[in-house]
Amino acid sequence: MPSFDIVSKIDTQTLDNAINNAKKEILNRYDFSTSKSSIELDKKTNQIQIITEDDMRLKAITDAIISRFVKQNLAPNALDFEKPYYAITGNMIKKEIGVKEGIDKEAAKKIVKKIKDTNLKVQASIMEDQVRVQGKKLDDLQAVISICRNENFGQPLQFINMRN
Repeated sequence: MPSFDIVSKIDTQTLDNAINNAKKEILNRYDFSTSKSSIELDKKTNQIQIITEDDMRLKAITDAIISRFVKQNLAPNALDFEKPYYAITGNMIKKEIGVKEGIDKEAAKKIVKKIKDTNLKVQASIMEDQVRVQGKKLDDLQAVISICRNENFGQPLQFINMRN
């Protein structure tokens, strides 16, 4: 029976390149010449850590990161800006930005519900951090892919392991 998997993954090398390019861009800007700002990527936890002086610089850094994501063909909605920033020593503030990998349970439920609402003859099942879709016809599976591409589930989706 033909099937494919819906996943949400970020290429770590491309992510690292995007963050390094954002660092270079920030260091070369005139308004950051006297700044002690830093951008770090923790590859183990997929967290981007920004330390800077004020809100204006924080916004400029996040805009630079988003623009680098777009230029590297990474989806900006893979970034999780939910955590608030907080003050550390003196006049410095710290913000952690998460990088979403894997489909969380809520998004997986939305995907499965959307697939079931299409009334196509396919079966969708949640498997840890991915969704597997099975059907008898390849045309139905391709219709599911096009439906999922047109919908926004809050994170980037990739469609892998297409099998006959």
